[in-house]
Amino acid sequence: ELQRRMHEIDPELIVIMMTGYASVETAVTALKNGAYDYVTKPLDPDEIAHLVRKALAHKRTEQENVRLRETVAEVARPEDIVGESTIMQRVFDAIETVGPTDATVLITGESGTGKELVARAIHHASPRKFHPLVVIHCGALTETLLESELFGHEKGAFTGAQYRKKGKFEIAEGGTVFLDEIGDISLKTQTDLLRVLQEREIVRVGGNQSIKVDFRCVAATNKDLEKAIEDGKFRPDLFYRLNVFRIELPPLRERREDIPMLVNHFVRKFSLQMNRKITRVSPGAMNLLQQQTWAGNVRELENAVERSMVVAQEPEIRESDFVFKAILVPNGGPKSLDEIERAHILRTLESVGWNQTRAAEILSIDRVTLHHKLKRYGWSKPTLQSR
Repeated sequence: ELQRRMHEIDPELIVIMMTGYASVETAVTALKNGAYDYVTKPLDPDEIAHLVRKALAHKRTEQENVRLRETVAEVARPEDIVGESTIMQRVFDAIETVGPTDATVLITGESGTGKELVARAIHHASPRKFHPLVVIHCGALTETLLESELFGHEKGAFTGAQYRKKGKFEIAEGGTVFLDEIGDISLKTQTDLLRVLQEREIVRVGGNQSIKVDFRCVAATNKDLEKAIEDGKFRPDLFYRLNVFRIELPPLRERREDIPMLVNHFVRKFSLQMNRKITRVSPGAMNLLQQQTWAGNVRELENAVERSMVVAQEPEIRESDFVFKAILVPNGGPKSLDEIERAHILRTLESVGWNQTRAAEILSIDRVTLHHKLKRYGWSKPTLQSR
């Protein structure tokens, strides 16, 4: 009865029953009522200590599994991709079509168009969504490191390999592997990858044992793979293996009608993250944003909105809150990059009350670099306050 009432108060409570009457019936009753385990008198302190450690480890594992399930369930949702243009509706339709299948998908588009978001949406729409989505940025790694990341390695496989390591294909068991920047991998790695896609098995670097793997492959590139094939830089058989279902993402300049929706989405996002009461964008600022070329696409737009949120006065973002305005508006002629940088640093410092540590974080530079810039400009807090 006591055990039952304890669990009514706290269902997560770990209960270890102590009894002077050891019997199968007692044990079964205790475990049915939610006890983790039970001990009998006389008590052995070492046994109790071992049991408590074991129970706590079990509880930690349960909690980690809950967090993992929550993370997996939230890896991506189609609503993370914003747009209502006709060209984006075709993208949404493609995700809806291919997501529930197990087909390999190739996502193409310029940098910053949202290829990883689409990969996450495909994973979320698939039967594999409760298993891991493992992302590998192929272009950021050397050939040796990439092979180790993809296939894993055995202890002693190369200098620095001090222990056995599972590769991404093993880690993704039952889930999805997203190979970003697939056009940047070497021909040797392409050959190894082709074998994995065909055989569904890997061999760790430095090993000789084949390991079966179960995964779905989604790849992305900003390169023209057909041209790379002509130039002898990409294997045609790997291309055909990847290009089962293709989704082409448009650059932002081809869907300018989506810019207001994207901007409002980012304003809501950063208002929550920064705890700022910014609720709208002025018509002039929105018009300014729609005039940009956005070579960096949605990623560049997102960064511009984030920077403006730092300096904007609540509750509205205005034209003057965007750094690139100095280039676009001929107010006494175009300004140099140095002048633009100075203005951006000054506004950032003022927005955080001249807290140099916080300003450096926002500017994505270290505090020493910021200090050197202030010294070069001849700036100091008292001097500027006295102006």
